[in-house]
Amino acid sequence: MASRGKELLTADQRAEFVQIPTDMTEQELETYYTFSQFDLEIIKRHRRDHNRLGFAVQLCVLRYPGWSLSDVEPIPEYVIQYIARQIDANPDSFSLYAQREPTKHEHMEEIRQVYGYQNFSTSKYREIAQYLLKHALQNGNSMYLLRTVQEELRNRKIILPGMTTIERLVWETRRRAEEKIFKSLTATLSQWQKHKLDKLIDPLVENKKTPLAWLRELPGQSSPEAFLKVIERLEYIRALKLPTSKHEVHPNRLLQLSRIGARYEPHSFRRFKENKKYAILVAYLMTLSQDLIDQAIEIHDRQMMILQSKGRKTQDEMQKQNGKAVNEKVVHFADVGAALIQARDEGLDPFSTIEKVMPWEQVVASVEEAKKLARPMDYDYLDLLENRFSYLRKYTPTFLKSLEFRSTQAAEPLLRALKTLNQMNKSG
Repeated sequence: MASRGKELLTADQRAEFVQIPTDMTEQELETYYTFSQFDLEIIKRHRRDHNRLGFAVQLCVLRYPGWSLSDVEPIPEYVIQYIARQIDANPDSFSLYAQREPTKHEHMEEIRQVYGYQNFSTSKYREIAQYLLKHALQNGNSMYLLRTVQEELRNRKIILPGMTTIERLVWETRRRAEEKIFKSLTATLSQWQKHKLDKLIDPLVENKKTPLAWLRELPGQSSPEAFLKVIERLEYIRALKLPTSKHEVHPNRLLQLSRIGARYEPHSFRRFKENKKYAILVAYLMTLSQDLIDQAIEIHDRQMMILQSKGRKTQDEMQKQNGKAVNEKVVHFADVGAALIQARDEGLDPFSTIEKVMPWEQVVASVEEAKKLARPMDYDYLDLLENRFSYLRKYTPTFLKSLEFRSTQAAEPLLRALKTLNQMNKSG
């Protein structure tokens, strides 16, 4: 019997786990409870409806959900009817079979002999535990592991033991997996690093805030100041020089441990054993550092969007303010163009023809005004952002220095440009 600490399910969950669902679909019935020609020949060896039906039901429940008939009873009526139809038996006769314990045991032994089913044993326990360990290293969810054990035992044609035995198997295997994961994450930690991790969860005397609580603070509204705060936290984590053994831990388990770390208050870590405490902190900080990088990039993206929006808005305002003047210049140059066309067509002096339309001094003045009103040929707005240079300089050098950029061969020129900018920032 599993000890209380190793019970993963409530009594209701345990009963539900073992029983056949009361609402299986037609497709599920076909998948689990449809007999082959071989099955039908074996079943026909037995005389009388209740024996044939009882044997058939025993065979079905061993296939799904995997326990013996005694563990799975009562069998839903719709399942008995489905099985009875296939072997042309009276479904009501099953009640008579249920009263005959010796017959049930004889049929179970026959099924083991004919279909190769085996009883669960100590050696099977060890084999399944070894198989389950690989899954537990990837996912520590209890229900997932319980289902995995059930499915594997069915695949191996091993009759499932009591549910508490399966729970104990999952509990012990999950504990072994956790110990292995904790060791992977903490094996290379130095005393200095452990000391720094302990400091993370110790409140500061002056404001009672732990460094861990500070690391979790949200950056606030998008701004250069918010970006620098995010990078400050990122550099704090980097300074811990945490191990890079995360590649030895499956991403799912790393994420699960990280979520535990995010959920617990700093003082809660102090009740954990050392390996667990440090492993959860390491996993959480590894994930948090990636989150901080994402936050920094998101802030930068928002800054770029804000600048672009301001550039477009400025350009639109200029267009509204200068609309009359621009239209005036268009009219002037249309008149000048018409005069030039006339001069060429009629063989006239172009300058004299233009001055009949507009005094030369006015032509010169109009050209100068047009130069001031003109926008870039691609009608871009980036030239209007020159006055935002000092604003961007508040954080962009830190952006280039603190984040590592990688790309494909096609973007190599861009990466070289970023490297050059970073070098210029350092020398400046």
